[in-house]
Amino acid sequence: GGAQCWGDNTYGQLGNNATTNSSVPVDVTGLGSGVVAVEAGSSHTCAVTVAGSVLCWGYNSNNQLGNGTTTQSSTPVAVTGLSSGVVAVAAGGDHTCVLTTAGGVKCWGRNHRGQLGNNATTNSSVPVDVSGLTSGVTAVAAGEGHTCALTAAGGVKCWGANWFGQLGNNATTDSSVPVDVSGLTSGVTAAATGWGHTCVLTAAGGVKCWGHNGVGQLGNNATTSSSVPVDVSGLSSGVTAMAAGYYHTCALTTAGGAQCWGDNTYGQLGNNASTSSSEPVDVSGLTSGVTAVDAGWYHTCALTTAGGVRCWGDNQLGQLGNNTTTSSSVPVDVS
Repeated sequence: GGAQCWGDNTYGQLGNNATTNSSVPVDVTGLGSGVVAVEAGSSHTCAVTVAGSVLCWGYNSNNQLGNGTTTQSSTPVAVTGLSSGVVAVAAGGDHTCVLTTAGGVKCWGRNHRGQLGNNATTNSSVPVDVSGLTSGVTAVAAGEGHTCALTAAGGVKCWGANWFGQLGNNATTDSSVPVDVSGLTSGVTAAATGWGHTCVLTAAGGVKCWGHNGVGQLGNNATTSSSVPVDVSGLSSGVTAMAAGYYHTCALTTAGGAQCWGDNTYGQLGNNASTSSSEPVDVSGLTSGVTAVDAGWYHTCALTTAGGVRCWGDNQLGQLGNNTTTSSSVPVDVS
């Protein structure tokens, strides 16, 4: 139940009481046990404890640590008012949101595009309730400037920045309160948010995406943005999980394989190439044996059935965790 981090540490986001980058995992100060979930944002990190409390560390100029200040911290600090009652956390660009045991959503941090969902555009250094979502939510995902929630009915609601249609409501106007995603009032089991795009997993095991599509991150064999959900090519079924990065997206198949699509400048699709793809490609050597996948800014990581972690893509800051700063277009083991 401990937390370990690696990669960029400019603002103390590794939580080891330092600001030096690390290309191998380091222990987060004070979190050697008792952690049930961890989430990394753009330059900050947060964890949920077994007691249901939330701790955050790293960059804080936009109040994303939620402790009532704008002072960065290289060690975990407690989020104000959240000493219990939290089941999940989502860290976005410069904002953070949590899901409560009551099924409600609270957010804090930067709010210039309404990404806190409280019908305002003013930053908040402490958690605020998302309008209309004090109950009935089962999951939450935070992007660069927008946020989405999955409801108990299997529907999706999003709020915040919408310049590429990432709210999925057939518009490109920002919203500081949750809006329904077109055609997705039911049948959704998971949601993931990237920089300017959003994807969901359906009950049928398919993937749908919407928003920015400049490098094919929607996976529909096109590069035109969409303000409504579109089907990912070849993934109408057989998917168990997915993750959205900056400009790329990845999925985990029922066979335990990993597939990715979108930007591939740094090899973040993991297919031993650097050419972007507007439809899913297999990650080299990972056609089976994967149990979870997550996508970062320009890199991707997977959890294997053996309990190990493999990463690929950009590694300039040591984010692949293999004791180097050399990027890799194929998966490498984390040290």
